[in-house]
Amino acid sequence: MLILSSLRTRWASLLGAFVAVGLGVAVMTAMGLGLAAALDPPVREPQRFASSPVVVAGRDTLTVEVRRGPGTAHVSKKLAHPHPVDNQLVRELRQLGALRLDGARRDAVGVDAPAGAVREVVGDRARVLTGDDRRLVDPATERDAEALTGVDALLGTAAGVSAFVSVFVTASTFAFVVALRRREFGLLRMAGATPGQLRRLLLGEALAVGVAASAAGCAAGVWGAPRLGRLLVDGGVAPPWFVVHGSPHWPCQVAFWTGVSVALTGAWAASRRAGRIGPVEALREASVDTDVMPRYRWAIGGALLAGGLGLLAWKLGTVPADLLKRKTYTTQPMLLVTAVAALAPVLVRPVVRLVRLPGATGLLIRANAAASVRRTAAVAAPVLVTVALAGSLLGTAATVAAAKGTEARERTHSQFVVSGDDLSVPLVPGATVSATASTAVFVREDGTALIRSDARAVTDVAAFDSVSRLPVVAGDVRDLDDHSIVVNEEWERHEVGSRIAVWLGDGRPARLRIAAVLARGTGDNGAYVTAANAPGARVDRLEVRVAGGTDRAAVAAALRSAGGTVRTTPAWLAATRPGTGPGTRLGLFVVLGIALVYTGISLAGTLLMATTDRGSELRSLRLAGATRGQVLRVVAGEAVLGVGVGTALGGLIAGVNLAGVAAALGRLSAPVGVDVPWQVVGGCVGACVVIAAGAGVLGTVVGRSR
Repeated sequence: MLILSSLRTRWASLLGAFVAVGLGVAVMTAMGLGLAAALDPPVREPQRFASSPVVVAGRDTLTVEVRRGPGTAHVSKKLAHPHPVDNQLVRELRQLGALRLDGARRDAVGVDAPAGAVREVVGDRARVLTGDDRRLVDPATERDAEALTGVDALLGTAAGVSAFVSVFVTASTFAFVVALRRREFGLLRMAGATPGQLRRLLLGEALAVGVAASAAGCAAGVWGAPRLGRLLVDGGVAPPWFVVHGSPHWPCQVAFWTGVSVALTGAWAASRRAGRIGPVEALREASVDTDVMPRYRWAIGGALLAGGLGLLAWKLGTVPADLLKRKTYTTQPMLLVTAVAALAPVLVRPVVRLVRLPGATGLLIRANAAASVRRTAAVAAPVLVTVALAGSLLGTAATVAAAKGTEARERTHSQFVVSGDDLSVPLVPGATVSATASTAVFVREDGTALIRSDARAVTDVAAFDSVSRLPVVAGDVRDLDDHSIVVNEEWERHEVGSRIAVWLGDGRPARLRIAAVLARGTGDNGAYVTAANAPGARVDRLEVRVAGGTDRAAVAAALRSAGGTVRTTPAWLAATRPGTGPGTRLGLFVVLGIALVYTGISLAGTLLMATTDRGSELRSLRLAGATRGQVLRVVAGEAVLGVGVGTALGGLIAGVNLAGVAAALGRLSAPVGVDVPWQVVGGCVGACVVIAAGAGVLGTVVGRSR
């Protein structure tokens, strides 16, 4: 009965937690339904050989035995140059029935013959596909699989961040509710309530809020899931046929119980604090917050801070390349965010004291913000989450993309680039033309993994050396020949002169001498072999260096006979510059959007609760001679100052993460620089300022009318 009565009386103060949990459950339900659709896509009909009952395809994978624990296992990788169906096999298949070809392509053929007879003829020379497996030779199958992998990563990341921010906001809301109800809990203790009863009261409220919010969130998530699917298709992340339905039910179950757990987890720490409130709190009238940092908060904040910084330093010292990966830079800031939020009450006063505001109003704003540490910290906490995530995620993505772009620009010394499929190599007077083709090499690393490295096949080593500026750290690229390879520092073995066993792009084994070693960089400094070690590779790039005094227009005209697109090198770099892909960009903005919505909810809820509870304090201010406008400016100024504190702390976290990324680039011998997304961060801070000031003023007006 006490819980129900408290809920009826305190519903307004719990509204923020209700919305936070409900929104989190809605997002998790929609993301879960999206993941279920991506993991179990509908069976697609074959396209290329739909009318053929049997398809014969050349071998397209390399299978190698590796160690797995005490035994061994076979792992497979897609070949860069799949084997065609050879002419002898084609002739034999014609004798079984009608044969369907796809133009000049010979990677697969359709056969109108019984599958058993085809298998008997083919043996182990190729693959025999029947039924739905015939779509494996459709180009769309591989593209769709890659797109669905991106969908899985995006939805999984968004669901994880949503759960994290939901716990964060719910915990902050309940912590502030307890701070505002200290006198109420003191009265209950004076009336004989035990600490355990106070804990059960608060947890009971959290359970009621969690159940109601989770049920509403599940309904909203089922409604929003099909719309999420259309958003992914329109954003170019998912294939056009991707559809999200309101089933199966497991995402709703997971999201519902996660929401209830989030509400109870968020309230758990606050309930323990409520249980420690003594009866004397009922008589307390002081406005200056004291005892804002209990020992457990020091311990949690300190441990998380040490863990976050230690993890950053450990990765920087051991595997710096990990700091450039999306999975790492999406999750790593969360440790530091939680640590700084836990330590926020002790950081608020020093930060506020650094601010100088003019006039009596400014002095009052600064003094109130420093005295009401809990209120200022509650306002700053959600802002620091948004600013830290915006700076860290977008900043890291932009920094890595800029480093890749600089690497690509520094690798070439040409004036023109011709790109296209199966280019011819023209003779151009007064110009050096270097032809290369895309290929791959495979290596068994440490006996436990089969690693595929993208590579370029070089036709003329001397011409290639004259038009390129590779970041060589050992050896000489000019030593590259048909019996050698150029690798980078990421390879397990990278000593010049040593020989390594590799598989070439068509799966053929080879043993090559290392002619030169390149810097590791951001991961785009692949391997180089000669064209003789890339059978099946077609020239897809011509890099051209023009000699002094040669007419560049005449060179460009001559290059058009190659059959591809002729561009100046700066134009080619601009067109092919590595950047943040649409899926990654959409995922980052989804994560930021979730964080910003939560921040708005938390700011509005906290300031409405806090301001409406300050009626007597603000009336005293009016009695002291302050005008109504001055009172509103004080309230709005305190809210904006709280946002400023959150921005400073969030910026500090983003700065630490970006400094780690810059250091990682330096350790990888990649171009070092930091790209800060000022516009996005500024937009987030501006939105927070508007919401905070508006909620503060609205709370003052509502409090005055009560």
